[in-house]
Amino acid sequence: MTQDRPERADAARNRRAILLATEELLARYRPEQISMEQVAAAAGVGKGTVFHRFGSRMGLMHALMAERALALTEAVSVGPPPLGPGAPAAERLLAFLDAIVDVIARNKGLLAALGHADTTTAKSDEDPRTAHPVYGFWHGHIADLLTAERPDLDAELQAHILLAGLQSRSILLLLEQGEAERLAAALRSLARALLHAPTEDTTG
Repeated sequence: MTQDRPERADAARNRRAILLATEELLARYRPEQISMEQVAAAAGVGKGTVFHRFGSRMGLMHALMAERALALTEAVSVGPPPLGPGAPAAERLLAFLDAIVDVIARNKGLLAALGHADTTTAKSDEDPRTAHPVYGFWHGHIADLLTAERPDLDAELQAHILLAGLQSRSILLLLEQGEAERLAAALRSLARALLHAPTEDTTG
């Protein structure tokens, strides 16, 4: 049992080094210009170690995004309000949308990599909530907050709509131009309109 502990420590150190190296490379190169060999060299590990831990380049990118989103997940689950429990659903929704914009703004290269992978390798009938765990959490939390505030809404669909634009190249370009606050303000306006809009009568 004790013989395994140094290996676990080495594995954790290697994982951190690989993720950090990937993040640094994404800050300097386009996603399609980064290879597993480059990541391994920058992290100071063997190429086989990178493949063993993450499977593929996109597996590595997804792991990095999950790592970056972990702090947000923890803040939502156990952090102080309004992002964490204890605030009204409407306030939590606005705070969460702000937090998502912040995560995306700080990880533009990573989101570009994942978006490129989606357009080239994703199956057309693949549900993004299960294909991408980060998206699944974001979508589920938004849907839950919408339902708590407006149980009459189709919260599942509305959550997809609120998140859809954040995956577009146009939005990433805006963020590259330093327009994160503009994007956050627009999302808040959409969410407020949604929360206060009258229910559409579809019976006629």
